[in-house]
Amino acid sequence: MKKLNDILQGINVLTIQGNADIEISELNFDSRKIQKNNLFIAVSGTTTDGHSFISKSIESGAIAIVCEQIPENIHNTVTYIQVENCSDVLGKIASNYFDNPSSKIQLVGITGTNGKTTTATLSYQLAKHLGYKCGLLSTVKNYIDNQAIDATHTTPDAIQINFLLNEMVHAGCDYCFMEVSSHAIVQNRISGLTFKGAVFTNITHDHLDYHKTFEEYLKAKKLFFDKLQADAFALVNIDDRNGKIMMQNTSAKKLTYALMSLSDFRCRITESLFDGMQLQFDGNDVWTRLIGTFNAYNLLAIYGTAILLGHNKNEVLQGLSKLTTVDGRFEYIRTKNDITAIVDYAHTPDALVNVLKTINEIRNGQGRLFTVVGAGGNRDRTKRPVMGKVCSEMSDKVILTSDNPRNEIPENIIEEIFAGVEIHNKRKTIKITDRKEAIIAACSMCERGDILLVAGKGHENYQEIKGEKHHFNDKEIIINYFNELI
Repeated sequence: MKKLNDILQGINVLTIQGNADIEISELNFDSRKIQKNNLFIAVSGTTTDGHSFISKSIESGAIAIVCEQIPENIHNTVTYIQVENCSDVLGKIASNYFDNPSSKIQLVGITGTNGKTTTATLSYQLAKHLGYKCGLLSTVKNYIDNQAIDATHTTPDAIQINFLLNEMVHAGCDYCFMEVSSHAIVQNRISGLTFKGAVFTNITHDHLDYHKTFEEYLKAKKLFFDKLQADAFALVNIDDRNGKIMMQNTSAKKLTYALMSLSDFRCRITESLFDGMQLQFDGNDVWTRLIGTFNAYNLLAIYGTAILLGHNKNEVLQGLSKLTTVDGRFEYIRTKNDITAIVDYAHTPDALVNVLKTINEIRNGQGRLFTVVGAGGNRDRTKRPVMGKVCSEMSDKVILTSDNPRNEIPENIIEEIFAGVEIHNKRKTIKITDRKEAIIAACSMCERGDILLVAGKGHENYQEIKGEKHHFNDKEIIINYFNELI
C-alpha cells in the first residue's frame, strides 16, 4: 500500500478531482486485472484506448484514475488525476510506487538491432563471475540474482520493470543489465528509470512494420541516449555509421568501442574456429568459446561496460574467457559423424549475413553449408526478399520454411522470401512449409564435414500459428534426428 500523494511526486498533474490522501493497493493499466483500491492508468495503446475502460475499472474496484480527459460522469468516491500523457507518466508513477528502484541499483541498458540479448546476458554472467549479485531483463530470461523468471517481451511494461527492479534491490543486487527495445523506448516503457549507462550495438533493417521508416527506427534508438543523465555513460559501437548519431545530443559521458576504427575500447580477432576464437584486448590475449566477428563486438561491449562500471581489468579479461554461449545464439551441435549443426536467432538480413559470413570464414571452402530459414508473420515484410537473396548467395543449399507465421499464410511468406533469390540460385533453393520436415530434410542431406544452419527462432521453444503457441524447438529436432542415427 502506498499513498496516492507519494505516487504522484514529480508528475506534471493538470488537475485532481477527489481525495489524493488515499492508500493505493496496486497499479494497473489493464482494466481486466483491476482489484479493490487499485490505481488505473488509462493508457492509449496501438489498438485500444484505456479511457474506454475507466467505468469497467471502477466497477472492479479502482479508487483512483489517471487519465488525459476526465469523464463527464464521475464517481464521488473515486479520485481523478488529469495528465497530458498517460503513457509517459506510467513509468514515473510505477517508479514512485516501488520507491524508485532504478536509483538504488546500477542499471545498464543495451539497445540495437542485433546483439542485445548476448551483450545483456553475458554482462550478467560476467558480473556473477566477478562475485556480484545482479539482475537481468532480456528476451530469453529474466533473473533476480539466481532466480529465473520467464520473459514474455524484449522489454517488459513499465510496472513490471519497476516491480522486478524492486525485487532485485531487495535481493541485494548491485547491477541490472537490461535489453531496451525500440518499441519500449517509443512506448515510454523505460520512462522514469535512472540508467547508469547505455550501450549501442548496431542498427540495421528491422521493425519497419512498426516504425514505418528506417529514420523513425533510428530516432527511437537515439531517444534512449538523448534522455540519459550527465552522470551516466553512453558506450557506442563507432564502427556502425549511425553510432555517432546516438551521441549527438546526449548529456552522458561519451565512449566508443570498435574493431576497425579508433576508439576508447578496441580488440582484434587473432584466430577463429568453430570451438571459439582468440581475441586481443589492449594487447591482452583472451580465448573465448564464442564465435564470429559479431560476438567479438558483443564481447568488446561487455568488456567496455565492465571497465566503466569500475571493475579490475585483469579480472574482467579472465571472466570473459569463462563466458558461455547464450541459448539459441550461434549454438552449435557436433554430431558423431562430424556434421556441425548451428542454431541461431538471426532473423534480419544483417544478422544472417553476420552468421553466414562467420561460418564461411571458418569452414574455408571445406564441406557444404545448408541453411534452413523462414520469416515471421505479421512483421516487417520488406526484409523477406533480402533474406532470401542473402541466404541463397552465401549457402550451398537453402530450404525456405515457416517461422512463426502468426496470422499469415506460411506459403505466402515463403514466396516473398523466394522472390529475392537470384535466378542462378533458384535451383539450389527448395521450399518445405512444415518447419520440422524442413529441418529433418536438411539433416538427412548432410554428410561428414557439412554444416547446417537453422536460423530465425534460436532459443524459442514454440511456433506461433493463428494466435496459438505450439511446442517447437529447432535444437531439439536436430538432436533427436542425429541421436536416432546412432
